[in-house]
Amino acid sequence: MASLNTFGAILSHAIELEAQLSDWYTRLGEAAKARAADKRRKKLERVRRENVVEITLEPIEGLNAGHYALDLNDESAAGQAAVAQLAARFYADVAPKINVRAAQRALERCGREHSA
Repeated sequence: MASLNTFGAILSHAIELEAQLSDWYTRLGEAAKARAADKRRKKLERVRRENVVEITLEPIEGLNAGHYALDLNDESAAGQAAVAQLAARFYADVAPKINVRAAQRALERCGREHSA
């Protein structure tokens, strides 16, 4: 399991998570959810680009990518709810560990969108 121990690792994981969700929702015929995931992915890419200069190199501890692996095999309503809940938990767990306020707010916003 990959460790999410840096600003870059967390943002890269979040971007990949949203890309996976966009593809999955597209396959499910959920165009609005796919567009929302793609919008979040683009926003996170922008946040990573804009804040890379501001980050400090302090290590981040206690996060592991394996704990946030998406199960995209269950296409039922319950499966979709479980995926959204896992994504919301990922953002809730990682946002407080980021020391760049703009990036932290973006991650918190993504979590709220998954919770809605």
